[in-house]
Amino acid sequence: EVQLQASGGGLVQAGGSLTLSCVVSGVVFDSYAYGWFRQAPGKEREGVACISGRTEYVNPAQSRFTISSDNAKNTVFLQMNSLKPEDTAIYYCAAFRGRLLRQWVSNPVSKYWGQGTLVTVSS
Repeated sequence: EVQLQASGGGLVQAGGSLTLSCVVSGVVFDSYAYGWFRQAPGKEREGVACISGRTEYVNPAQSRFTISSDNAKNTVFLQMNSLKPEDTAIYYCAAFRGRLLRQWVSNPVSKYWGQGTLVTVSS
């Protein structure tokens, strides 16, 4: 079964950067696509970005973010630049199959996701 362990969250000032990591285990890494979604208190889940092999898709509303992966390390990354207070949320990584990347970002539902990592951006 797919297991995902997210890390890298923390407190950062507006305008700063963070890189989140998600280590994947229990599965052949390239047999799934992976994505990041976030959820802020009182708000709906929001798809941020996803990647399948060398193909990636980032929510246009988060064009400051970049998703990448390192197959050798079974890890997916989310580089977040120019952070804003409205980026404050718990960020989750997820694994999925059988969906177009754009579709997943618009509706980030997955059978497998990790425990999340909190990102707090202060103004």
